[in-house]
Amino acid sequence: MRKLAVLISCVFLSLAVHAQKNSYKGFPSLVWPKLYDIEFVKSTDKLGEYDKPVFSAAAKSLNGKTVTLPGYIVPFENGMKSSHLMLSSMPLNACFFCGVGGPESVIEVFLTKEIAYTDKPMEVKGVLKLNDKDPDKMIYILEKAEITGPAEL
Repeated sequence: MRKLAVLISCVFLSLAVHAQKNSYKGFPSLVWPKLYDIEFVKSTDKLGEYDKPVFSAAAKSLNGKTVTLPGYIVPFENGMKSSHLMLSSMPLNACFFCGVGGPESVIEVFLTKEIAYTDKPMEVKGVLKLNDKDPDKMIYILEKAEITGPAEL
């Protein structure tokens, strides 16, 4: 009887864990966990249905503010050198584009000057913009950004 109770408890606990939202498990950061706190609702535009982001109060409080984020550079265009790239909170082999993370795990970055690609984790500083209007763009955008150096583990 005791084993049955433990088994039932384990099943319910695993279901509860499975139902939770993504949580941030990357570099020490005060910003990424706020960006991970997001929900999506079905919405439609002239092109059809899409998942519209609903930002948390914590994420909204960062909109338009200068933030610093650690992460991994994901080349976006022009390959090995660019001023327009993605920053992933996870390594490249586990990022959003590889099917592991969600859209909240990456941010579109517009740097003030071009940088060369590196696979080392970096810190990027810029003005955060939340995007819930244009489904063709990322939900998080960092403008007027600059690389501040390697990310501290």
